[in-house]
Amino acid sequence: MNEPQIRVGILSATQLSFNLIGDFLLNGNIVKGTHCVTLQANRIIWQDQAYESLLLEPAQGNASVFELMDVKIGIDFHWERCETQRFRGALRIIVDEDRLIAINEIDVEDYLTCVISSEMSATASSELLKAHAVISRSWLLAQIERRGKVQEQKTPGFTLSRDTIVRWYDREDHTLFDVCADDHCQRYQGIGRVSTPHVNAAIAATRGELLYDDCNEICDARYSKCCGGVMEVFSTCWEEKDFSYLQARRDDIVQNAPDLRQEAEAQKWIRTSPSAFCNTTDSRVLAQVLNHYDQETPNFYRWTVSYSQTELTELLWERSRIDVGQVKELNAIERGPSGRIKLLHIAGTKGEMTLGKELEIRRSLSDSHLYSSAFVVDTEDRNEEGVPARFVLHGAGWGHGVGLCQIGAALMGEKGYDYRQILAHYYPGALLKQAYI
Repeated sequence: MNEPQIRVGILSATQLSFNLIGDFLLNGNIVKGTHCVTLQANRIIWQDQAYESLLLEPAQGNASVFELMDVKIGIDFHWERCETQRFRGALRIIVDEDRLIAINEIDVEDYLTCVISSEMSATASSELLKAHAVISRSWLLAQIERRGKVQEQKTPGFTLSRDTIVRWYDREDHTLFDVCADDHCQRYQGIGRVSTPHVNAAIAATRGELLYDDCNEICDARYSKCCGGVMEVFSTCWEEKDFSYLQARRDDIVQNAPDLRQEAEAQKWIRTSPSAFCNTTDSRVLAQVLNHYDQETPNFYRWTVSYSQTELTELLWERSRIDVGQVKELNAIERGPSGRIKLLHIAGTKGEMTLGKELEIRRSLSDSHLYSSAFVVDTEDRNEEGVPARFVLHGAGWGHGVGLCQIGAALMGEKGYDYRQILAHYYPGALLKQAYI
């Protein structure tokens, strides 16, 4: 294949402000400077003219870039904030019902330079950066390839009834562009974080390299911050299918993980701190993976969150419109092999609810996102009706835990593993091939 060009959804709003730094072309005319467009009657209003869409392309042969103001990052997470971000490539603005969408059209390798700089620190080892370049590239192109198949099959992403909410969120949610710029897909925060030749060298060294499965399909190379000691399988978090290269394996040299689908084993594992690559407090290693706002989360491998009865009841209603009265029990019905809860039973004084999958559980039990769904629950001060005054959640890991564990991979790089060995650990059986030059 030739190097693909992709469309990245950056921002949606009823009004967009941007700055064209250098010469851009609109219908053959040079445009530059700061501008603002608004939405009116399903049209883009710019300089007193109405457009169905706008495409602003850098003039040939120049180094023009554009800035977008008020780009929201960390959406629904505790570090959510707005930034002004700068991008290479073209800026396309389209209308989607009651909002405008700013889309960046860019070559894959330029996109990856920004992704790796957004996901990783400039201090990351070259082998970690190379591994991440391969999986970010593979994940992206696998999603684009998969989108058409998913739309044809019309696979439902949820099950809703009076006493059941089972829902998952995946990249096929996007239909007007290929990927978004936030954690829902891959962090893509423009060229402002491209800070060293180190990143560029890792991208160049792996140019066009993709992971393939044994059917010669591009691997859906998922990754998360911290698996918590054991990698999760795909079906715990998304649709009911699994992949040979996304296995439940211990994140360690020794492959002797217990079966954490068993409640007794999950309780024991999560309440202790077994050895794993991602079980590290080495600030130098963590700094390779965690940007400044990620470091606002102090614990990754094991964590504790506590809710009063009132806090938990209000969270469930505000986040998912779940009303079971006062909550009496939170029990795992089904766990994945990393200990992450796939189905959670919530019992209360007025009824009960079954909640799934992994991300829906995390969304419903936090005002941002719970670090993971790998948790066990203690209760305190039950009254005569059996209603606890407080719930204490003891958890493991950060994120869905499928595929590469970023903190674990960072430690592997520090220990001298090369990027091929890192990829083989997290995607066993996958084949590394160069798809384009």
